[in-house]
Amino acid sequence: MKQTAAALATAFLVAGGQVAQAQQQLVYTVVVPSGQFGSANFLKELVRSLATIQAFCGGLEDRSYRVDCMAERLQAVSGEIPEGTDYDEVRSVLAEASAKLETLARDNRDRSKGRINVSSAKAGGGATARPLVAVDAAELAAVNQQAEAILDEARTVLLRSAGSRQRQSQYTRIAQALDSSKVLLRS
Repeated sequence: MKQTAAALATAFLVAGGQVAQAQQQLVYTVVVPSGQFGSANFLKELVRSLATIQAFCGGLEDRSYRVDCMAERLQAVSGEIPEGTDYDEVRSVLAEASAKLETLARDNRDRSKGRINVSSAKAGGGATARPLVAVDAAELAAVNQQAEAILDEARTVLLRSAGSRQRQSQYTRIAQALDSSKVLLRS
């Protein structure tokens, strides 16, 4: 089975003070043997991306930003999953969990703390795409419990969605990687 995701990008080139517009087309092709689900290499990268959430958000000294950090990072991971692939459902589940976590953090925002942008000290460690909000200290324990429930729900949806044995194996690995992020809410 051959799957292709095409993206059309517009690049602006500045040459001698003039702006020239050029179009580039990127074609990403994944070849999967007939009857098999997904790609082992893509699964490995997806699980690695989910595992980095723990390291990235765990590096925040102020725990009140962690729920929104997890929301932002899950959105980043879901955004990396190309549309029209075997992982559409995973992308959807991660995006939904991200949106719920973001709403939870914003609804319980500590207005006395400013919004922050975060970047990793490690080379290539990434940075948040948007400023993060802090959760009110008085609500933090309850918010963390609700955040765990959101992650549990996402994990359950992934595990129930798995059909074939290969898909079940891959979804289980993704669910485990997602589940490992919950330690941030307890520490």
